[in-house]
Amino acid sequence: MSKETGALAQIQRQIQWNRLIAVVEEQAQTMIRTAFSTTVREAGDLSAGIFDLEGRMLAQAVTGTPGHVNSMAESVGHFLRKFPAHTMQLGDHYITNDPWLATGHLHDLTVVTPAFRNGKIVGLFANTAHIIDIGGLGMGPEGRSVFEEGLYIPIVKCFDRNVPNETFFDFIRAGSRTPVELEGDIYSLCACNDAGAKRLVEMMDEFAMDSLDELAGYIFEASTRATLAEIAKIPRGTYRSEIKSDGYEAPVTLKAAMTIHDDRIVVDFAGTSGLSNRGINVPPAYCRAYSCFGIKVVVAPEVPNNWASLLPFQMDIPEGCILNAPHPYPVSVRHVVGQLLPDLMMGCLHQAVPQRVNAEGSSALWNPPLRGGSQVSGQAAETEDFEIITFNSGGTGARPGKDGLDGTAFPSGVRTMPVEATENVAPVIFWQKQLRPDSAGPGRTRGGFGQVMEIGAKGDAEFAVNAIFDRVANPPKGREGGGEGAAGWVGLNDPNGTVLRTKGFQVIPKGRRLLLKLPGGGGMGDPKDRDPALVQRDVEDGLVSPEAARRVYGRKN
Repeated sequence: MSKETGALAQIQRQIQWNRLIAVVEEQAQTMIRTAFSTTVREAGDLSAGIFDLEGRMLAQAVTGTPGHVNSMAESVGHFLRKFPAHTMQLGDHYITNDPWLATGHLHDLTVVTPAFRNGKIVGLFANTAHIIDIGGLGMGPEGRSVFEEGLYIPIVKCFDRNVPNETFFDFIRAGSRTPVELEGDIYSLCACNDAGAKRLVEMMDEFAMDSLDELAGYIFEASTRATLAEIAKIPRGTYRSEIKSDGYEAPVTLKAAMTIHDDRIVVDFAGTSGLSNRGINVPPAYCRAYSCFGIKVVVAPEVPNNWASLLPFQMDIPEGCILNAPHPYPVSVRHVVGQLLPDLMMGCLHQAVPQRVNAEGSSALWNPPLRGGSQVSGQAAETEDFEIITFNSGGTGARPGKDGLDGTAFPSGVRTMPVEATENVAPVIFWQKQLRPDSAGPGRTRGGFGQVMEIGAKGDAEFAVNAIFDRVANPPKGREGGGEGAAGWVGLNDPNGTVLRTKGFQVIPKGRRLLLKLPGGGGMGDPKDRDPALVQRDVEDGLVSPEAARRVYGRKN
């Protein structure tokens, strides 16, 4: 091959790669436009991607969350073991919510769909979406096994050559408090994959591609080479870190020893707390998903996320620890612990490349599942039955050169849901939603501010919250002399400031509202080194009190 021909081939491969990203992004946007659940269409709690016939992820949509994307990267192989690619037909759609074969809890549905060109299967599309209700106890930590947490769907066909599996749909409608939304979301997931398959075929026709093999080889080779080059820049050694979660029955300690090798990064979680009797346990795929993300955003953030770029990041998760929950342990709110893992990874990497690492943030989402009506108050309910969840976040950790982000989801990456969207689909009212003053951890660069939220049912009727909150007893820590972010708080809006449990099903009595104070992110560096103009700006904006500014940010002698 001549030099010119080789250069043209490289350019064509790059164009094909860019088109592939456009394909999977349209796949994701189709789901957002057609989803019934506000968690998908408003918060973007989803993932979408394309896979080769061996179940290896080629590309993911930019829209999506690391827990979904990186868990889904493992899940397609499980689908292929039950339904090999050569048995699949045009119009087939396969589904599961098995926490150990997909993304870690029953509230996430994963759908896999084959793509055909000229009668030949050429690739697989997969997606995941968080749905409002899957029956059982609902999304919360109270279950003692996964069987209590909702309807458990093994890998099955939900559509057979474009014909819906009516028996399957009968089961899922009967097992959910929100049957219309659940069925609609499944149709949305299938439509999303169909959109991706259609665009893929158009792309392959345009470039006269008989298969994706050559493009896959190009993607994997380039991603491997780029990832290894970035790992080579990290100082060799073993780095250790520890972080605490509030837990359920008792506090949880997460420990990691990260070893940087020439061609891989290995994390050993020895010393991490054991399994819980409640639903805060983490299936191993979800542990790998967020641990890989926490490493990748520091080590190789510019390298596309796919099978090859994730391969050098390896996890040793001891049996019996909370990050390696076996079936049938309860795992409904695995994100509460799992979303602390990027901060744990950064605690290790800060010792190697401190200039790249943020301070700790609020981490786990504050997404209260709310329930009301007769299922809470009996036949005397003053409001209609409802089941809704709203996604909200505290502040992120300070960055080495910039402040943390206020009320922003990290590491999840979901969008904060507009209160109007939630109020439109359920009889709830958000009486207050604003940034929380003095919640940002002080530092040369400060953490992001948390939020204050006050939520009630219409008419101040009785309702319930299935609390799944963290960072209350263990606020986000700063780095390099930066201060802690404010701890979270959960309670009622009554004059006594009644405190509620941070986890578990609790009834908000008639006339009262749920009051949430979301954590702030930790600070970075000595607060005395902060630019006085930035301190004054925060004071003028009402986010830092004058007293706190004098006490915390007073200048060095």
